[in-house]
Amino acid sequence: MPRIPAVSAKDAGPLTKLLYRYAKKRFGAVPEPFAVSAHQPALMRASGIHELLVDRAVKHLPVSVRELAQYRTAVRLGCSWCVDFGTMLQKHEGLDIERLKHIDDYATSELYTRPERLALAYADAMSETPVAVTDEQVAELEREFGRAGLVELTYLIALENQRGRTNSALGITDQGFTSGEACRVPLPG
Repeated sequence: MPRIPAVSAKDAGPLTKLLYRYAKKRFGAVPEPFAVSAHQPALMRASGIHELLVDRAVKHLPVSVRELAQYRTAVRLGCSWCVDFGTMLQKHEGLDIERLKHIDDYATSELYTRPERLALAYADAMSETPVAVTDEQVAELEREFGRAGLVELTYLIALENQRGRTNSALGITDQGFTSGEACRVPLPG
């Protein structure tokens, strides 16, 4: 249960109701972070627009690298909502979600490719307090993904840190997207 309640569709303004319908159609349920942020509608809209723009902007990273780096960040921060939602997104991308059970062993696991392991280590380093990224790590990531890919990876990990810390502070926990309790959107294909 979040520390402050979600804004119900009944209590939402007309634009928020419209955004709720869009979110429900896209994800099968209104994501709770979205509904809690509806207490400040301008920030909810800004966040929603930002998320859509980021999703459209990321073009250089392989999907598995992008999703795994964000998932690892969520795991490191202990954001159960982000882990739940991220697992659903990976499932919808056709990625192997069984290997997520072994995410803590990524550095030595054959389940993860070299580029994925590099991105996961970067997610770990960026999620430390203080940040523990090294020059060598950045140089290796730039060689692997190019400058644009490195910037995308950095941005996505930082964004996941923001999401996870916001959700944790507001007490937002998993919503049932992985189990199917909330997500009724059929898998693609």
